[in-house]
Amino acid sequence: MSDAVHRIEPAASARAKCRGCGDRIGAGDLRFGESLPNPFADGEMTLWFHLDCAAFKRPEPFLQTLEGRSEPLEGQEQLASEARLGIAHRRLPRVDRAGRAPTGRARCRSCRAPIVKGAWRIGLVFYEEGRFEPSGFVHAACARAYFETSDVLPRVRRFSPGLRDEDLAALEADLGRPTP
Repeated sequence: MSDAVHRIEPAASARAKCRGCGDRIGAGDLRFGESLPNPFADGEMTLWFHLDCAAFKRPEPFLQTLEGRSEPLEGQEQLASEARLGIAHRRLPRVDRAGRAPTGRARCRSCRAPIVKGAWRIGLVFYEEGRFEPSGFVHAACARAYFETSDVLPRVRRFSPGLRDEDLAALEADLGRPTP
């Protein structure tokens, strides 16, 4: 097996979907390609990400690729800062989306208490073999303890595009509350 070569390049078309958020990557937009061994055939496969999604969800390979570039990118310092934060706080790349609990059946992965219907929760994903697998939720109030940082809002904003400003303000208020 050859050494994987990750890259940042413009998208040739708008056919690829980002593995982080699921949205299409626009033609000509810069994207991060993570090369991995292909589990179904000989050779490698490339997983494509928006740059910010890569910084949030795949911080180690993204930062390595970013630092290896000879020409700077627009917003490079912010992207590198978010990637370093994800490396420093090992659970932070698990942030997927936020929303209010539609039922009271889920349990918090931090405190193990039920997440009551209507409470703010943050969805989690684990990255395994090139795929993001859903892995439960944490109370918004448990986010600081679970992620070991309270700096989760940039990720929540990116992966929860349907949240309005008032939703984000309510979620931010819950992030500061004591653990239930």
